[in-house]
Amino acid sequence: MDTAKKRKKIRWKKALPIYLLLLPGTIYMLINNYLPMFGIIIAFKNINFKKGIFGSDWAGFDNFKFLFSSGNAWLMTRNTILYNLVFIILGIVIPITVAILMNEIRSKIANRIYQTLILLPFLMSWVVISYLGYAFLSLETGYINDSILKAFGKPPIDFYQDKTWWPLIIIFVHQWKGIGFGMVIYLASVVGISQDYFEAAKIDGATKWQQIKSITLPCLKPTIITLFILNLGRMFYSDFGLFYQLPRNSGMLYGATQTIDTFVYNALMVQNNYGMSSAASVYQSIVGFILVVLANETIKRISREDAMF
Repeated sequence: MDTAKKRKKIRWKKALPIYLLLLPGTIYMLINNYLPMFGIIIAFKNINFKKGIFGSDWAGFDNFKFLFSSGNAWLMTRNTILYNLVFIILGIVIPITVAILMNEIRSKIANRIYQTLILLPFLMSWVVISYLGYAFLSLETGYINDSILKAFGKPPIDFYQDKTWWPLIIIFVHQWKGIGFGMVIYLASVVGISQDYFEAAKIDGATKWQQIKSITLPCLKPTIITLFILNLGRMFYSDFGLFYQLPRNSGMLYGATQTIDTFVYNALMVQNNYGMSSAASVYQSIVGFILVVLANETIKRISREDAMF
């Protein structure tokens, strides 16, 4: 018995430093991810700050009814879903293509330079990118209006009042900024593929495209599926900086830029409607959770070993 206790103490002494290293991350996760879930009850209350959150009167589903009857629910849901569908598709195709091309560069110096240039936009703040966008899109001094359109004798375009071009602008800027991060993830998977497969394929006379189709892409399948499920879970989420700061929160562009996240922010900061903004967030979270579960179940039926859980 004494020997067993001593062994247990020894195991605890060895494990204690690991648990201590884990502690800060666990505390941060609880405070940042789980503690705010307490605010879910705001979606079901008529908030009165004199009474407090617990003392405020219950509203039932009135906040949700107001949200869906306001006409904004369809617009922000449509924009959020359609943009994210495009982002998911392009976020798989383009980074994989760039990662495969980067893997073919044999010069280490050139490889590092290209990786740095591609990854640099991802490290830039949305504030900086919004000013860069304004430098291109401004009606009076923007590069497109002042240099390109003027040179061809075309009339200027007021981009911040005309929503026609914004779906393309948002998709382009999102890919330009995020392609570096996706490329790094897929490049790590590509580099990890055993060279024996490629050497055997070369001996059999396989072309470069045949090697990519028969070796590279199948080996990337687990990474693609994992990222697809994670991105699908964020189908109802949008990058706040992309949809708020880049178009400078112009009301004329809401038809093309209004998403659930920007709606929640405007409802909270402009309208002071805490109940409806919380209802929109709850709606967003529930649908996102359902999408993750459904996507995982679908993949489990097709290929059980590639499912996340």
